[in-house]
Amino acid sequence: MFTPSLRSFLYAFCLSAAVVSAAPGLSLSLSGADSVVDVENLSVSATLTNTGNTTMKILNDPSSILSPTFSTNTFAINSASGSPSFVGMKVKYNPLSVVKKNREQSFTVLSPGESVTVDHSLANAYNFTGSGETSYTIAPSTLFYYIDADTNELRTINAETAQKHSAKLSGTLAVARRELDKRIAYNSCSTSEQSTLVTAAAAAQTYAENAQAYLDENTSSTTRYTTWFGEYNSSRHAEVLSHFSNMLDHPYADYTYDCSCTDTDTYAYVYSDSFGTIYLCGAFWDAPTTGTDSMGGTLIHESSHFTIIAGTDDYVYGQSGAQSLAESNPDEAIFNADSHEYFAENNPELS
Repeated sequence: MFTPSLRSFLYAFCLSAAVVSAAPGLSLSLSGADSVVDVENLSVSATLTNTGNTTMKILNDPSSILSPTFSTNTFAINSASGSPSFVGMKVKYNPLSVVKKNREQSFTVLSPGESVTVDHSLANAYNFTGSGETSYTIAPSTLFYYIDADTNELRTINAETAQKHSAKLSGTLAVARRELDKRIAYNSCSTSEQSTLVTAAAAAQTYAENAQAYLDENTSSTTRYTTWFGEYNSSRHAEVLSHFSNMLDHPYADYTYDCSCTDTDTYAYVYSDSFGTIYLCGAFWDAPTTGTDSMGGTLIHESSHFTIIAGTDDYVYGQSGAQSLAESNPDEAIFNADSHEYFAENNPELS
């Protein structure tokens, strides 16, 4: 017969063992046709499985396989003759904001052993002209954001790739991008949205002007520069300065703004190789005109993606991620879109 103290010890031991054994895990596999004629028919089915022993609440990040709406750079595609060019969307997305809003449609919840399959067309995201008609190996992006069930904090996890997909592509290797009339300043925007965009464009213009002037005047290490772009050197400084100078060469009042996107978790997106059109989504309209993750800052972020402006990527999202990137990898920080936005917004103000 166990003594009370021994029973308490065994109970605590079993409880701690249960806590330790509760570990998240994900597995990801791709499937699709083995041979495809014409790129508009090239698609894959991505299956994500919860291989852990705890329920996972995963964010429907537009850069992951869980979001088929956006033609983002969700796959790594390779062949013996090279890789296709990415020509899809570059999106502003803030996971912390999504968690705060906690909308049901923003998440995919998987119980242990449960799977979800999402179909993806690759036609609008990749141009295969340069790499040609050949066999391609397609691998998915494995990074996912999820909410830790014990702490309710945002975390990341990399899924194990259980199966890649191979397909031979022939015929048409790229789709034609729909072009808007360059004389139209707005597309699918209401009168009130147009009015809001006039103010947002003016805020972005001021941000770009102030950022360019600051960089032009400060040619040595400053707190503001190192916070967002990392350790100072003259070549990286010159690169960032050129980005904001390019923004000033293309005023925000001259862009085309498309308001047809209704996704509530996404701020905006662009096609980096199709200069001039910025697509605004639901989160944009909820943002302040200026300040952190603002309308004006979003336009800085999105314009920096354009190849002729800066050709930035989304290496990380959010202020915390951007600051960490500046410390760990300044060479990536100077090509990270959010880093440009937060430098321009300068909130909280740094000198």
